[in-house]
Amino acid sequence: MSDPIVKFEVPTTETRPIESPDLTAPDGPLPSDPKVVLQTVMLFIAVMAVCYFASAIILPIVLAFVLKMLLQPGMRAFDRVRIPRSIAALLLIIGVFAVIVALGAAMSGPAADWAGKLPEGMARLEERLKFLARPLHTLQTFLSQFDGNASSSDGPSLSATLMKGTQHFASGFFETLLVLYFLLISGDTFLRRLVEIVPNFRDKRRVVEMSQQIEDNVSAYLITITVMNALVGVATGVAMYLCGLGDPLLWGAIAFALNYVPIMGPAAGVALFLMAGLLTIDPLLQALLPAGLYLLIHLIEGESVTPMLLARRFTLNPVLVIISLIFWFWMWGVPGAILAVPMLAIAKIVCDGVKPLNPLGRFLEG
Repeated sequence: MSDPIVKFEVPTTETRPIESPDLTAPDGPLPSDPKVVLQTVMLFIAVMAVCYFASAIILPIVLAFVLKMLLQPGMRAFDRVRIPRSIAALLLIIGVFAVIVALGAAMSGPAADWAGKLPEGMARLEERLKFLARPLHTLQTFLSQFDGNASSSDGPSLSATLMKGTQHFASGFFETLLVLYFLLISGDTFLRRLVEIVPNFRDKRRVVEMSQQIEDNVSAYLITITVMNALVGVATGVAMYLCGLGDPLLWGAIAFALNYVPIMGPAAGVALFLMAGLLTIDPLLQALLPAGLYLLIHLIEGESVTPMLLARRFTLNPVLVIISLIFWFWMWGVPGAILAVPMLAIAKIVCDGVKPLNPLGRFLEG
């Protein structure tokens, strides 16, 4: 992903949008009737309320749709070699599941070792950060009081609130796999049904072209950020191994996951690598090396590599990215923060592909 402080780039393969079919919609880019605007706002509020209160159901479905777009090129590759869609979808899901399980098993040992180092390493960390002792103590006292007040009330504690989204994601894991499987084997079913209800051949062709363009752009975006995040993870793991921090797989996986969350993810990564360096490396300047290398890798990826790969792309408004991160983290916790930018990018791609929604697309543009 590109440097979140400057701009957020999203792929597009077209320089101008495809004109959407004119079915019954009036002329004009946006509705001007106050009743229509009010109904649209009320519908949006209702949808957001459903997403909040039914997050345990909605979140796995949204994640399945995003994964479907990510795996769509793989399904097309299987189609070219004439493998049945049911078998191809099963192979892709098994592959993704196997990678997740393998990474989790490989990371469990190093993560447990680092957790064991924390009790004895806190004194060392406090000694090196003694100039921050008073503000950290004040912050810890405040958080403890806040968490205690929340625990004494009827509502959930602070830790329970922070873990809510992660718990929902874990509980809906198999629901995500189930929905993803049927989305992959369904193929173009939804597109065919949409084409059937369009009245004339000219509009049918526009619907097909528009849907294919949007799907290609969304898949290109998801694949691009996934590949770039994987490269950041590999580079971070190698850098941590060379600077003496060890456990390259653990740190690479952490960097890969954090890079999905703009601004907050890299900032958390810098703090995490700074603490790890101070805990394990003796010379103070050398202890700052892991955090510095991670920041350097992120800057190179955001300022040079990703902009070069996404030369014909457009940008997202950084303010809207921050608002989206905060909003979806409040809605769905950690999974919501991870999905926030992909969902915003998908909305931008759809708005740029559908002519009546172009004003909204320009509003989302940086």
